[in-house]
Amino acid sequence: MTERILRLLEKDARLGARDIAVMTGSDESGVAAEIARLTEEGVIRGYNTLINWDKAGRESVTALIEVRVVPQRDNGFDQIARRIYQFEEVKALYLMSGGFDLTVIIESRSIREIASFVADKLAPLPSVTGTATHFVLKKYKDNGTVFDSACGADARLIVSP
Repeated sequence: MTERILRLLEKDARLGARDIAVMTGSDESGVAAEIARLTEEGVIRGYNTLINWDKAGRESVTALIEVRVVPQRDNGFDQIARRIYQFEEVKALYLMSGGFDLTVIIESRSIREIASFVADKLAPLPSVTGTATHFVLKKYKDNGTVFDSACGADARLIVSP
């Protein structure tokens, strides 16, 4: 039951215990108790609303920043990661395998603000040895939600003689 509850909440955080109980054929009080337990144990970390800011009329720019760092003795990447995720601009931070160590995702009002963040806050950190910034040009799908309305339609190409 736990995984079904988590999957339903992941898809729609607005669902209440009653709705989930109906969808899973479970008891409402049991579902509520399970959600409370999962929250207390830190399995459920929060509830988010995914907003299409373009449709809301607010200009925004999203950037993915590759960061190369020198891991700290006895702390590995954790210490520098904690320092980076405390910046208000940081929406997500991931430890990566491959050619760089961390991916930082930030959202701001302009490319200039992102450049300022990288130059003034991120790059000067003692463990950071290099960065590469990539800008999102268009969001088609984010967190499982389709942003591009045409993607929901029949998007097959017309073949003509």
